[in-house]
Amino acid sequence: MDITPDHLILLQWGAAHLNATIVYTWVVMLLLVAMARGVTRRLSLDGPRSRWQNALEAIVSGIRNQVREVSGAEGSDAYLPFIGTLFLFIAVSNELHAVPGWHAPTGSLSTTAALAICVALSVPLFGIRKVGFRKYLHHYLSPVFFMLPIHMISEISRTVALAVRLFGNIMSGSMVVALLLVIAPLFFPVLIQALDLIIGLIQAYIFAILAMVYIAAAIRREDEKEQEEKG
Repeated sequence: MDITPDHLILLQWGAAHLNATIVYTWVVMLLLVAMARGVTRRLSLDGPRSRWQNALEAIVSGIRNQVREVSGAEGSDAYLPFIGTLFLFIAVSNELHAVPGWHAPTGSLSTTAALAICVALSVPLFGIRKVGFRKYLHHYLSPVFFMLPIHMISEISRTVALAVRLFGNIMSGSMVVALLLVIAPLFFPVLIQALDLIIGLIQAYIFAILAMVYIAAAIRREDEKEQEEKG
């Protein structure tokens, strides 16, 4: 039994190889692009809406409401494309686990680490865009300059925790289902599989919400500093 899709080699050319993580990651990305293209190609603003358009609008509205609720700041829709992409990629990756032979790329630490690094980079990028580079950098040097290493360690540990949390939950769920299929290959594994799909959605939601919390905390911190300076 392969613990992660990294261990499943699909093609190999000498020292180079193509594993399941890379292949299924591209499958998810292409599937999302194809679905977005298919739904948005015939959008209707005034006339009757298709079921696909209604579903898309419901998903986007739900994500937007969550982003606005967590951020609690003006201009929160600017974070919607990033947070929405994170959620949809993780959710689709996890839910396709119901397809026989599918290996969720989120069951690979390399994938979850890449997603966590994207979140870690987005926090300062959104903060710098909000207040500028110098003002944002000042946070890492406050209240005194030697706090910089502590702030950096905090950022790194948060990123590691974000990656390991998603990887551990998806990998453990896959292993439990695989073991139950060997021990009791009839009715019980079906229930566990259904539970695994629900957990996959929950993990996508938690990851996206945590990403928004980190971004919102950085933006809110800078807004509070601006208000103090003006006051």
